[in-house]
Amino acid sequence: MKTVEESVLIAMDGSDMELFPFIPYILQDLWEIGANPEAIIKLISKHFDNYADLKVLDLGCGKGAVSVKVVKQLGCYCHGIDAIPEFITFARQKAAEFRVGHLCKFETGDIREKVKYLSSYDIIILGAIGPVFGDYYATLTTLSKCIKPNGVFIIDDGYIDDNSDFIHPLILKKSELLKQIEKAGMVLVEDDIMNPEDIKYSDDYIFDNLKKRCYELIDKYPDKRNIFLDYIKKQEIENDVLENKIVPTTMVIKFKN
Repeated sequence: MKTVEESVLIAMDGSDMELFPFIPYILQDLWEIGANPEAIIKLISKHFDNYADLKVLDLGCGKGAVSVKVVKQLGCYCHGIDAIPEFITFARQKAAEFRVGHLCKFETGDIREKVKYLSSYDIIILGAIGPVFGDYYATLTTLSKCIKPNGVFIIDDGYIDDNSDFIHPLILKKSELLKQIEKAGMVLVEDDIMNPEDIKYSDDYIFDNLKKRCYELIDKYPDKRNIFLDYIKKQEIENDVLENKIVPTTMVIKFKN
């Protein structure tokens, strides 16, 4: 099993473990670093109406942008967990700023361990966190005990079109993704494909800020220059994948009736 640090780095499209301590600095200008909060709010609003009664679990919550905005808009309860302490501190500050601290719980930890003791959530959000629990079958079966029978998973991810020749070690063809969901006893009930223009705008904004901070670190730590340049390059590659080679989507998955 990968360490929690390795899993976080993979989710951030990094590969060199020496980069890990610098992630909070590199991403300091960004609040939304994963899933689109507005897209998730739209999906929750479509599939539920008892907002005040909902319990939401946001795994790999980052700086809490999804949790805080969901709670602010819908008035539900949200529990966010992330492995980076600086992110959790920021999330708590944002919850206080938005005056929803009483409805948010943020904690630092390894989500693979934390979920062993969690249950009875209406919604579990996995916002662009990568294969922390394994493939889709492993992820859904592992987390099935944390969610109510009528609950839903909302997963921000992407898949490869079945007609594409593109291959990626961490991204499935859609047909394989559907097979794994079915094998887990669940069904894909919504496939909310993201707008290409929105993706490009978000990618450019994140990349510009990330690149700026990486070059600041190169000036400060010239001996680590290649680590930061490599991260910039990997971000460029992953942005190309996201924008041109896969189908980015936010999926709603639930148990079969």
